[in-house]
Amino acid sequence: MAGTSSDGESSDLSLEDISTSSVEDCLPVSPAWPTISDVQRALRPLQATADRVGKQVEEFAETLDRLSKTQSGKLERDCTHALALVEGYRKITRRAVEYLRGVHGSEKQGRPGKQGRDKLRKSASASDLRRSHGEQHTNHTTLEDLQRWEQEEQTWHLLGLILRIEYPSSDAHTKGASSSERLLRPTKERSIHQYSSEREVWSNFLAHDDQAWERYTVVNWLKTCADDCGQELEQAIPDIAENADHGSGLWAHSWLYTKESIKGQKRLRSWPQVLAPDSPGIDSSLRNSGQAKSLVTQLDPDASTRQNRDLQPQDSNFERATWMACWNMLRRGQDWQFIRAWCQERVENWRAITMRGDPRQHTSMNGKFRPNLNHSADWQSRALWRKSCALAARSGVLDKYEAAVYGALSGYLPSVERVCGSWNDYLFAHYNSYLLRSFDQYVATYLADQLPYGLHARGGFFEFSVTGGRRTQSGNQLIEKMRRLKKLAHESRDPMKQLQGSLVGKTFGSFVRKYGAQLLHEQKHQAKLSQYPSDITGARPQDSKKPLIRTDDYQVIRMITHIILIFLDLEPSWLDNAQNKAAGIFVGAYVDFLGKAGKQQLLPLYASRLSPTGAIRSLSQQLPRILEFGERQTVMQLMKQQGIDVPSVLNEQLWMIMKEIESNTDDGISNPRYPTLRITEVRGDKPRGEIRIIRESFMGNVITDDQHDLINGFEWYLLLDGYWEKTLATGAVLYKHFLKIGDSIDGEKGMLSNQSRANSRTRASQRGGDKSRTLYRPENEQYLFQQSNSFLNLEQLVQVLNAFEGWQATIANKPSVEFGGSTGKQWREDLRKACEDVENCIRPLQHGWLQNPRDDEEAFELEEIRKACLPEVLLAYIVVLNSSAQYVSRDYLLKSLEVGATVASRDSDLAPCFVSAGRMPELVDALAFTSTTMLLANEHGGGKKRTPARLGLWSTQCSLNTGK
Repeated sequence: MAGTSSDGESSDLSLEDISTSSVEDCLPVSPAWPTISDVQRALRPLQATADRVGKQVEEFAETLDRLSKTQSGKLERDCTHALALVEGYRKITRRAVEYLRGVHGSEKQGRPGKQGRDKLRKSASASDLRRSHGEQHTNHTTLEDLQRWEQEEQTWHLLGLILRIEYPSSDAHTKGASSSERLLRPTKERSIHQYSSEREVWSNFLAHDDQAWERYTVVNWLKTCADDCGQELEQAIPDIAENADHGSGLWAHSWLYTKESIKGQKRLRSWPQVLAPDSPGIDSSLRNSGQAKSLVTQLDPDASTRQNRDLQPQDSNFERATWMACWNMLRRGQDWQFIRAWCQERVENWRAITMRGDPRQHTSMNGKFRPNLNHSADWQSRALWRKSCALAARSGVLDKYEAAVYGALSGYLPSVERVCGSWNDYLFAHYNSYLLRSFDQYVATYLADQLPYGLHARGGFFEFSVTGGRRTQSGNQLIEKMRRLKKLAHESRDPMKQLQGSLVGKTFGSFVRKYGAQLLHEQKHQAKLSQYPSDITGARPQDSKKPLIRTDDYQVIRMITHIILIFLDLEPSWLDNAQNKAAGIFVGAYVDFLGKAGKQQLLPLYASRLSPTGAIRSLSQQLPRILEFGERQTVMQLMKQQGIDVPSVLNEQLWMIMKEIESNTDDGISNPRYPTLRITEVRGDKPRGEIRIIRESFMGNVITDDQHDLINGFEWYLLLDGYWEKTLATGAVLYKHFLKIGDSIDGEKGMLSNQSRANSRTRASQRGGDKSRTLYRPENEQYLFQQSNSFLNLEQLVQVLNAFEGWQATIANKPSVEFGGSTGKQWREDLRKACEDVENCIRPLQHGWLQNPRDDEEAFELEEIRKACLPEVLLAYIVVLNSSAQYVSRDYLLKSLEVGATVASRDSDLAPCFVSAGRMPELVDALAFTSTTMLLANEHGGGKKRTPARLGLWSTQCSLNTGK
C-alpha cells in the first residue's frame, strides 16, 4: 500500500520520538502570535506569492470541495473519485505550465542542450523578469517558476498512475486521464506457447507480473516527462552538433568530411575499386585532419569498429550527435514510426532498423494494439536480438551514446548509466533494465524449451548479467542509492524529487513523517521557542543543514498537503500515529499560508481535514488575521458547515493570545494575587493628610496590540448563536486577565465591548427560530443574570473606570474665565453630569459586587479582585465628590461622608476589603479631609439659604483664639 512501507530509510531527524510526543507538540507552530501590526507587516512580503498562486490555490480548493461532496456510496479502495481529483489538479498545473512556457519558452529553448535541464536549473535565478499570469498588476516569474510547475504537473501524473496500481478499479480507466495518456494493463490471455507472437507473450507477462507492470508504468511516466520537457530534439544536442561543422544541412550529409577524404585518396591513386585497410600506403596517406589516427576506408555503418579506424573529427561529432538524438528519442518514448520518419528524413534508415526490436512498441499508451507493426514477430528471434544488443553495448568499442541506445533496447544497465545526467535518467536506466531482465526471465521460465540454444548455453557469449552483476533493487532501495550518488546529490535534495521518489518507492508515509518533523523543527526555530518537544531535541548534529522543505515553500507544502488528503480519503488508516501527526503539520502549514495570503474562506475546508484537535489549534492561529465583520461571519458559517467545534476554536484562540502575553510579561501572572488598581495618587511628599487626586490618563491613551487581539478575539464570541453563557463567561475571563497583568482597559474599547454586546443581543432578539432568541425573554432574565454575574460585575467596573476618565477629562477642560459667565455655567453643568454618571455607575459596586462565585476557586479569585479594586474605586469616588463640591454643590461633601457610612454599616461587604488590603487608614484620612472641608465650607459662600438636608449644620463661624 502506497506510502506505508517501512523501508529503513535513513532520516535526517530522530523520528522515533515524534510518535511519543503529544499531539500539541506536533501541531503547526506560528513564528509568533500575530498582532494587528504584525499581520499587516507579514502580508506585504507574501502579497507577490499570494497573487501569483492565488488563482491556482482557489482552483485546488474548489476541486477538493467537489471531491468531498461526491464521497457518498464510495466503494472500499475505489480510486475513481481520487483519480478525478488528481486529474483536476494536473489540469490546473498544466494551464500554469502552458502560460509560463509562453512567457519563458524562447528563453528555455535558447539554453545549451548538453545536460540542459541542469543548466536551466542553475540559471533560473538570473532570468529576466516577466509579467505574471492572470494578474492586473506587474508580477514576476522566472525560468525556475516554469521548471517547478513542470515538476508539479509530472508529480500529479505520477500520482495518478500510482493510484491505479495500488487501488485498481474496474472503471478507474474511464475517468481521470485522457485516452492518449491512459495506461491500461493487459488482461490475462490464454496460455502462451512456442507459436505465440511476441505481443502475446509480452501482454501475458505484464498481466501476470505485478512488479513488472509497476516498472512498466514508471518507465512510461519517465518517458513522458522527458518528452514533455518543452525542448525540441535538436535543441537537446547543440554542443556536439556545432562541433560537427555541418551547417544547416547537418542531418542530410552523413560522414561528409570522411567521405571527402576517401574520394580524395581514390582520385589521387586512380584506384578503381573500393579502398581496403590493407591497400599499399593507405595507413600513411589516409589519416584524419590531425594526422594522429588512420581513417576508415569505407563508409559502412560498422566500418569504424570493424576496421578499428577513426572518422574525421567533424564526422565523429556528427556520429555522436546522431546517436545522442537516437538516445533522446528512446528516452522520450518516441514510437518506431516517429523514429523511422526521423531517420528517413536524414538518410539514416539503417539506424531506425536497429531500434525496432523493443517489445513495448506493440502497444501504445492507451493499451491499443498497433497493427502497423510486425505483431507476428516471433519472440525467440527477438530474445536473441536483445541479447546481441546487450553484447554490443558491453563491448566497450562503441561511442557511449551508441552503447546507451543498445543498452536501452536490451536492458544493459552499465552502458545506459554512463550517459545519465539527471535523477530521471538514472531511474529510467534502472527500471528499464529491471523490466527487460524480468521479461527475459519470464520467457526463460515459461518457454525454456523453445529458447535458442545460445541464450542459455553455459560459457557462451551471452552468459552475462544485463545489470552488470548487481542485484535488482526495490524502488525504495534505488531511490536511497540515488540520494547518495555525488552527481545526483544536489538534485536529490530537491523537494519535488524527494516527493516523486517517495511515490515511486512507496514510502510516502515515511516521507511525511521525516520531513513533517523537519518542518516542525523549522517552525519552532523561526518562533524562537526555548522549549522543544522530544522529537526535536533528539535530532543529530548534521540536522543543522539547510532544510529540505522550507516553511515558505508554499508550492511544495500545497502539493504534499493535497496528496496527504487524497491518500487519507482512499484509506483513512494508511498512516500510523506518528505519520498522522506529521501529516497534520503539513496541512496546518498550508492553512497558515492560506491565512497569510488572505484566503480566509478556504481555511475551514482544509482545517476540517485535520484531527479535531489540529483543526482547533490551526484555526485559532488564523482568526486574529480576520478583522472584517462580514468576513468573520462567513468564516464562522463555513466552520459550522465543516463540522468544526467553533466554541473550542474561539477558546483556543483567546488562550493562545493570553499565553503569548504572559510569556512577554516580566513577572508573569502565575501569582494568584491581583495587583492593586491605581486610579488616584497623593500630591505632595507626605502620603498621609495630603491631597489625593485622580491620576491623569490612568486608563492609558492607546490600545496596545495585545489589548486589540484580546478584544477582537472576544468579539468572535458575539457571532455565536445560542452560546451566551459561554460568551459572557469568556468575557469575564478576559476582564480578569486584564486585571491580572496590571494593564488598564481603554475606556473607548470597554464601551465598544459593551456596545457590541448590546448590538449582538439586539441582533439575536431579532432572529426567529434560533436558540439565542429565548435568552432575552423576561422569564429568562434571571437565568441569564445567574450565568453571567461575574461578567456583568466586571463590566460594571469598566463602566466606573470610563466614568472616572470622563470626569477627569471634564476637570481638565476647566475654563480659565470667571465662572459666572456662560462658559463657566456650561462647564459646571458638564461637571455635574459627569459626577452623576460616576454616582450611577458606582452604585452597583457598593453592595454585593462579585459576590456570586460558581465554586470555591472562583470565590478566592473574586475576593482578590475585590481587594485589589474596591478600595481604590471608593477612594477615587471620594476624590470625585470632594473635588466636584468645590464647583458644583457642597452637597457632594455629604455624599462623600455617606461612603464612610456605607462602609461602616452592619451589612456592608466593603469594610473587609479595606482591612485585608491594608487601606483602611487611607479611607479614614479621606473622610477626615472631607470633614475638614465641610467645616470650612461656608468660608466661600455661606450666605446661601440652608435647609435641613443641606450643610447648614456644618457651617460654623468661630474666631480662633490667638492669645491676644
